[in-house]
Amino acid sequence: MDVIFPLKLNEGDVVRVVAPARSRAMVMEHDHTDIIRSRFAELGLTLSYGSHVDERDALDSSSVASRVADLHEAFADPSVAAILTVIGGYNCNELLPFLDWELIRANPKILCGYSDITALQNAILTRTGLVTYSGPHWSTFGMRDHFEQTLRWFTSVMFDTAPITLAPAARWSDDLWFLDQDKRVLIPNDGWWSIRPGTAEGHLVGGNLSTLNLLQGTPYMPSLDGAIVIVEDDLESHPATFARGLTSLLQLPDAPGIRGLAIGRFQHASRMSRPLLEQIVGSQPALTGIPVLANIDVGHTYPLATFPIGGQGRLTITDTATNLTVLRH
Repeated sequence: MDVIFPLKLNEGDVVRVVAPARSRAMVMEHDHTDIIRSRFAELGLTLSYGSHVDERDALDSSSVASRVADLHEAFADPSVAAILTVIGGYNCNELLPFLDWELIRANPKILCGYSDITALQNAILTRTGLVTYSGPHWSTFGMRDHFEQTLRWFTSVMFDTAPITLAPAARWSDDLWFLDQDKRVLIPNDGWWSIRPGTAEGHLVGGNLSTLNLLQGTPYMPSLDGAIVIVEDDLESHPATFARGLTSLLQLPDAPGIRGLAIGRFQHASRMSRPLLEQIVGSQPALTGIPVLANIDVGHTYPLATFPIGGQGRLTITDTATNLTVLRH
C-alpha cells in the first residue's frame, strides 16, 4: 500500500479536537483551556471540537458510536486541516472494527496524539497508508511553563517538510504539572543511551509499547519489516513487564526485519535503570547486530518529541555521532 503524507499546517487552519480515548470532561477537572487557546492562537490556528468530546461514562470515556462519529466527522469535514486528541486512556482499540477506512484514506489529514492513541495511529497506517503523528495531545498544550521544546518539535513537523534531527533536551520533567503549574521539578538530562552501535534507515512505527502490542494478531498491526521501531511505556510498566512486552513484539514473524530500535525515556515510577535496560536488550536475539538507542525524548515525560508513524527515519549510533533523524514526515 502506498504511503500517504497529509498536507502540512498553515496559518488560518482549523484543528479539530476529538476524544477517541478518555473524555475532555475528565481533563477539565484541571481547566487550562485559556493557555491552550492562547497557544494555538499564537500559531495562527483555530480550534474546533467534536460533538461528543465531553461525554463521560464510568470509565471516563464515551460510547464507541460517539467516538467513531467524531472521528468520521473530523476526517470528512473539508474545513478541518488536522485532528488532535484530547488525551490518552485505555480503549482506543475498541473503535477499530467500526472505522470507515475508505473515508480516512480519501480525506488524508494530520492526526496527532500519543499513549493509547498508538492503537488508532498504527491501525490507520496499516489499513490506509496514512502517516499520523505521535506527539502532544490537546491537553498537553495547557502546560504553562517549560513547554518550549515540545512546541518546537511539534511545529517543525507540522508546518515544515525539512528533515529534523532530534537531540536530547537539556532538562526534563516527570511531574503532574496539571495539578500545580507553579510547582515544577526539572531534572538535568544525562543524555541518550547508546545501547547498541550501528546505523539504520527505514519507516517509523511504534508509540506506546503496551498499546502497540494490543494489535498483535489483528488486521491492524503494522509491518515491522524494514522498520525503525520507536517504543515507550508509562509508569504502569516496570522492568519485568517492559521486558515481557518487548519480547512479545520481537517474536512476531516479521520482527527479524526490524532495522533499528529507539526506546523512550521511562518515568521514575517504572524503576527502570540503564543497567536493567541493557540487560533486557542483551537478552533479545532479534536485536543482535542492530542499533538500539534509549532514553530519548519520547513517551510520558516532558519535553515530548513529535515523530511520524509511517514516515522515514535514520538512526545513527557511532563513535562520532548519535542521533535520530526524521527524514520524511
